[in-house]
Amino acid sequence: MIKEIENVIDSEIRPYLKEHYGDIELLGVKDGVVEIKLIGQCSGCPSAKYTVEDVIESNLKEKIPGIKKVILVNEVSQELLDMARKILNGNMQVV
Repeated sequence: MIKEIENVIDSEIRPYLKEHYGDIELLGVKDGVVEIKLIGQCSGCPSAKYTVEDVIESNLKEKIPGIKKVILVNEVSQELLDMARKILNGNMQVV
């Protein structure tokens, strides 16, 4: 199933996201639930939820029977976490 998902991502989803300077990473699949991460400009975008529902999930469900849901995994970079800790601890000035 992973290969099928990657094919749909490459042919249908990735070109759409590239138009918005974004991309997608397939993290895993278990029991018909697909976990993804949006990267580039799509990462953290306020419209990400709608992109997942209206573009990604709908395409995958239409092309691959057995896909039940697509879950967006929002990961925060270690660099951002370190910067937040410094600010909260008063070790870094916010400009």
